[in-house]
Amino acid sequence: MPDLPMQEANYWLTTVELPASAPAGPWPASVDVAVVGGGITGLSAARGLARRGASVAVLDTHHPGWGASSRNGGMVLTGLKVSAASLVARYGLERARQLYTASLESIDCVEQVVGEENIACDFARSGHLDLAYKPAHFEHFRRSAEWLERDFGHSVRLVARDELSSEIGSSAYFGGLVDETSAGLNPARYVAGLAAAAQRAGAGLWPEAPVLSIDQSGAGYRVRTARGELQAGQVVVATSGYTSAATPALQRRIVPIGSYIIVTEVLPPELARQVSPRNRMMFDSKNFLYYFRLTPDGRMLFGGRAGFMPETPATVRESAEILRQAMLSVYPQLAGCQVAYAWGGTLDFAFDMMPHLGRLDGMWHALGYAGHGVAMATWMGSRLADLLAAKQGGGVPNPFADLPFPRAPLGLYDGRPWFLPLAEVWYRLLDWVS
Repeated sequence: MPDLPMQEANYWLTTVELPASAPAGPWPASVDVAVVGGGITGLSAARGLARRGASVAVLDTHHPGWGASSRNGGMVLTGLKVSAASLVARYGLERARQLYTASLESIDCVEQVVGEENIACDFARSGHLDLAYKPAHFEHFRRSAEWLERDFGHSVRLVARDELSSEIGSSAYFGGLVDETSAGLNPARYVAGLAAAAQRAGAGLWPEAPVLSIDQSGAGYRVRTARGELQAGQVVVATSGYTSAATPALQRRIVPIGSYIIVTEVLPPELARQVSPRNRMMFDSKNFLYYFRLTPDGRMLFGGRAGFMPETPATVRESAEILRQAMLSVYPQLAGCQVAYAWGGTLDFAFDMMPHLGRLDGMWHALGYAGHGVAMATWMGSRLADLLAAKQGGGVPNPFADLPFPRAPLGLYDGRPWFLPLAEVWYRLLDWVS
C-alpha cells in the first residue's frame, strides 16, 4: 500500500462534527449570564446554569469546542500541575488537601456528565502511568507515593524498572507510578456532547462572536461582540489559552503555550498491545514532557512541548517531525508506522502553574489548567454554576478562592509572551541537569 500524506489536522475531529451554527432566533438583547469561551469550562458552566433556569449566551470567537478542548490528548487526570508536596509547602496541609481532592472529584464529575448526558466519547477509567525520565525521578516518585497516601489518603502504585514491561513496551524509562483513578476519552466527542447538553438545557451557543469589550453597565455588564451587543447580569470568562485583550486583567495573568500532537495510522493489534499493554494514559517526568496513549481505534497518539510558541502551520509541521523522532526514541518498534495526523493547540499557564476559579474586576473566571483541563475544566465549570446560582457564591465550597493570582514580576508581561524562547532554553536546561 502506498504511503498517504500526513494531514495537518486534528484526528479527533474526524470522529465527530462539532456544533458550528448559531442557535435559531434573534440575537439576545440581554441574558442572565454571558459566558465568554465555548470550551469545556464555558459549556460546563452554561449547562449547569441553564439547568437552573438562567438565560445563558455562550460566546465563542470560532465555534464551541474549537480550541484546546478538542485538540488535547483526551487524558482525564488526577492531580494538578503543581505536585502534592509543593501544594503543602505553598498553602498548608488543609488547603492542599482541598485542592487535591478537587482534582479527584473532577474525574467523577466528568464520569457523571458523560453518564447523565449519554455522551458517546469512549470514557474509560484506564488509569495513568507517570514515567521516570531519570533514576532520581523514580526516587521522587517513591516520596510522592508516600505523601499521597499519608497526607491525602490517595493510593498510587510504584512500578520498578524491571517490572515496567507489564505497563509499557519501552526501555526508555527508569520506573513508573500508576494512578488507577485517571481516565481517557475522545475529547472532541466529549466537548460536542457537552455543547449539545448545554443547548438541551436552554443555553444559546453563539459561534463567530468574538468578544471585543466588556464594560460595567448599571448592575450588570455590556458585552460587545462582532455579532452585536448584549446586556448580561453576570459574566463568566472561560477563555484559557485564548484569553484576549477583552479581559486585560486576566490576559496579563495567563501565558499561552503551544502543545503539539501526532497520531499514527491504526497499529496492528499485537503491536498496540505491546506498546501499551494496559491502555494507560502515559506521560514522562520531564519539564519538556512527552505524553502518549492509544486512541480508541488503536492508533498511537504522541504529544508534547515540541516548542512553546502557539500553533501555526509552520510550527505544526516542525513539531510533527520533532515528535516523530521523540516517539521513536520511546518506541523504536514504531519505525515502520506512518504518522497520519499532526496538529497543535494552545494551553493556559498561570505564573504559579495553578488553576484559578474566582472573581476579578467583578467577573467570574476559571482558567490556568496547565495541561490538566479536561477534568478540572468540567469541575470548575460546574462549580461556577453553583457559585453564580448561590448569590455571590455564599455557602459553595471553593478551595481555589482567595489563592494569589500573580502577574509577571515587575509588570513585564502584557499578554504577549515574548519570553517563551527563553523559557524553552531554561526548561531544557533543567531537564538536562535534573
